[in-house]
Amino acid sequence: MKHTLSVLVENKPGVLTRVAGLFARRGFNIESLAVGQSEDPRLSRITITIDGAERPIDQVMKQLHKLINVVKIRNLQPSGMVAEELMLVKVNAEGEKRAEVLQVAEVFKAKIVDVDRRTVVLRVVGSTQKLEAFLELLKPLGVLEIVRTGIIAIARGKG
Repeated sequence: MKHTLSVLVENKPGVLTRVAGLFARRGFNIESLAVGQSEDPRLSRITITIDGAERPIDQVMKQLHKLINVVKIRNLQPSGMVAEELMLVKVNAEGEKRAEVLQVAEVFKAKIVDVDRRTVVLRVVGSTQKLEAFLELLKPLGVLEIVRTGIIAIARGKG
């Protein structure tokens, strides 16, 4: 079972290292990690996706609470969150392939962010499943490079 944790931390040097280190010491593999400033410039929000099937997540959450710079932790439930991922993909778009690349981009509502004679860079946002389906269609055309943000998530509703 995948868990998505939203961890609000003080925006100070070394906090991310301590948080990630705690997962490593407990034997958890972090599948996705995204960090950015929150609504308060003194705080950052870390979104961590892990596979919690092998080990219970409760123990790690208790230990996270003990870290001095951690302000708040939420284990977001799939039905109670909005989660998305951003991906940039550089694709071979020489000759006749360009029209196919643009067609796939249109279907997935991807934005063209850079074009040259041989390549196109596309930006697509959505669920991990959407991004994987997008890549499957582009692979035969020649995917040259991929960059992904990892999942970012926010709780639905108020609070």
